[in-house]
Amino acid sequence: MTLTSRPGTTAEPVGSGGGTGLPGARRYLDIGDLSLESGVTLSGVRICYESWGQLNERGDNAVLVEHALTGDSHVVGPPGPDHPTPGWWEGLIGLGSPLDERYFVVAANVLGGCRGTTGPSSPAPDGQPYGSRFPAITVRDQVKAEAALAEHLGISSFAAVLGGSMGGMRALEWGVTYPAQVRRVIAVATTAAASGDQIAWAASQLAAIRMDPDFAGGDYYAGRPPLRGLSVARQIAHTTYRSGYELNTRFGRARQDDGPQFAVESYLDHHGTKLGRRFDANSYMVLTEAMNAHDIGRGRGGVEAVLQRFSPRLTAAVVDSDRLYTPAEGARLATARGAAPLVTMHSDHGHDGFLIEAAQVAAVVRGALA
Repeated sequence: MTLTSRPGTTAEPVGSGGGTGLPGARRYLDIGDLSLESGVTLSGVRICYESWGQLNERGDNAVLVEHALTGDSHVVGPPGPDHPTPGWWEGLIGLGSPLDERYFVVAANVLGGCRGTTGPSSPAPDGQPYGSRFPAITVRDQVKAEAALAEHLGISSFAAVLGGSMGGMRALEWGVTYPAQVRRVIAVATTAAASGDQIAWAASQLAAIRMDPDFAGGDYYAGRPPLRGLSVARQIAHTTYRSGYELNTRFGRARQDDGPQFAVESYLDHHGTKLGRRFDANSYMVLTEAMNAHDIGRGRGGVEAVLQRFSPRLTAAVVDSDRLYTPAEGARLATARGAAPLVTMHSDHGHDGFLIEAAQVAAVVRGALA
């Protein structure tokens, strides 16, 4: 893999597992300076990752699992000191799972995130949090950082790169940027390029955070975080993550505890408040803007041209009730050269079906790897 970043150094693992190498223990890699698409150089980049299994002598049994917007490297496993929530794709990794002992599975927290990898809340060279100074990044920058991690781990090629939603964007970008190092791409509930509709939904979320008086232009780390703005942003997003059918049948016009608030309002309030306890508003903005800029065809002749020369075997899967990343966008991916037939998963839950329908996701991964 040809990279411009310096060779990495491994930092001491912390938290559960410590230096024992236990599966799923958080580990850190300093990859040095990273040259971004914008021309800016991001100094001293650190990647947080977790891994399961063993890399074979050829270095070609690796699988990279890419998380979605507010996910992290903790794909499977119980909560712990470093990961307050359980794994977000339980059943995917381990004995009897699609990614079993045959594979060396790696998951990294995304560049720009807030779960151990360099992001806006990380210290800049002057020791203070980046805040508003954190540069704009793209999905291609994120993949470049992951490629540096793969190189350090001795991975010669990936048996598969897979992800859903924002993770699917990175999986697709891996297949385009590093085709010789990826044999399969499994893209679930995602798109080849952000649509106007998706960007519009994101715009209101970004505006909600910026309008919070506590946002302070992004430099709020010495004061109060913009939790109200982040809560509203999450409520807007969560509405697009769930189907209208589910919200109507689950809540309808019911009132919360027979009070003045609708039950669906209380539900959204809960999810907005919950995110504020574990996620940074600046990271939410940086990652959302990276998703808005996502386009595998940018500077490459357009999406269709890229799909017709797509080298890895591509499996695209959609959720039939997804109103954010629609089945039509998955069908577009399935037109790639040599792509497997489109897989449609049924769920009443909308976009979040890619996280909820564990058995169907497992079937997609098994089928792709077969």
